[in-house]
Amino acid sequence: MTSEKFIQNRLALFTLISACLVVLISLSVRQVFGMFFMDFNIDLGISNTEFGLAIGIQMLGWGLSGPIFGVIADKYGGHKAIMLAFIFYILGVFFLYSGPNTGLYFQISLGVLIGIGCGGTAISIPMSIVGKHFPLSNRTIAMSLVTATGSFGYFISPLFTNYSLANNGWVDTLFYFIIFLIIGFVIAFFVRSPKSNFDAGSRQDNNNQNAFEALKEAFTNKSYLLLISGFFVCGFHITLVGTHVPKYVIDRGLEDWTAAMILSLIGLFNIFGSLMSGYLSAKRSKKIILSTIYFLRGFSIIAFIFLPPSTISSIIFGASFGLLWLSTVPATSGIVAHIFGTRYLGLLYGLVFLSHQIGSFFGAYLGGLFYDLYGSYDYAWYLAIALSVFAGLIHLPIKEQAIERIQKA
Repeated sequence: MTSEKFIQNRLALFTLISACLVVLISLSVRQVFGMFFMDFNIDLGISNTEFGLAIGIQMLGWGLSGPIFGVIADKYGGHKAIMLAFIFYILGVFFLYSGPNTGLYFQISLGVLIGIGCGGTAISIPMSIVGKHFPLSNRTIAMSLVTATGSFGYFISPLFTNYSLANNGWVDTLFYFIIFLIIGFVIAFFVRSPKSNFDAGSRQDNNNQNAFEALKEAFTNKSYLLLISGFFVCGFHITLVGTHVPKYVIDRGLEDWTAAMILSLIGLFNIFGSLMSGYLSAKRSKKIILSTIYFLRGFSIIAFIFLPPSTISSIIFGASFGLLWLSTVPATSGIVAHIFGTRYLGLLYGLVFLSHQIGSFFGAYLGGLFYDLYGSYDYAWYLAIALSVFAGLIHLPIKEQAIERIQKA
């Protein structure tokens, strides 16, 4: 038995590198909007609820546009889908930078336009394109490299943003973001879909299935529905933390730099968590890995909110939650690819990710709403803990078996 080469050809290498850089830029910008809240509150009069609603709309726009960009990528090429998404992303940040950027316009720029931009640039579409270049034996490892690179953006972006907000102000910081996104637009040209994928000729791909038939097949598969339900929780968790932790730590009497430290630690440790998840997903049961991640998230949140507030407890939370942050992605996308093949991976994983973003909407919006209603984030944290238990259990019945299709005459 001979081992397969990890990089099959030059196109696969260029696509992997370019996809990593695209996700790095996209997630670096997306991750730190929570750090702008105090400036938006003072200069634009944005309340907690309004800010949470905008981030929630952003998450929904991200999720709803993902399957659309997935169809574009599957049919016309990944680079076209990602470049189109970057145009929306750039416009959203530009209007937030230049105005009008209050009231409804704030929701449109930070919510709708940036959300649509994330739908084609952040994680799901670049990663699904990379997955088409790699065989099953190496696919989750390649996908985890994309996720880990995005995690590095999570690490450096809060540090840069904290420095820039303090020294240059929020307007100039957004201008720098526009420059980064334009660079991402250029790099996206090299994220190319392969002419054929590694499922071609297999029983999974040996049919004339169209996109509608692929959707029908997926939504009659119990494991797919369970995966969708579980990924809702992932979205709730990471958006609640990413959006509301900056204010939460200040309310608990900690210095404002603690928020940047937590977000940076999440990014740093998520590099290791994503790579570890990708490696283990190629060797072990993906559903067990996912169940373990969600249970551990619950323990991490419990320790964070019930231990006395301190720099040490914040470091522990940032490191522990970072290991679990995007480590769900390689295993989740790997199960979708394993069950259904990669022919419609962009579409099918895009729909799973839509559930993630619906969860993200509620994580962002309910966090702000609970705070404005009760003066505390406690109820949002309690809900996050309960959802950890739910997600840990819901993945266990998943069957990691490839669908066997009969070739049409």
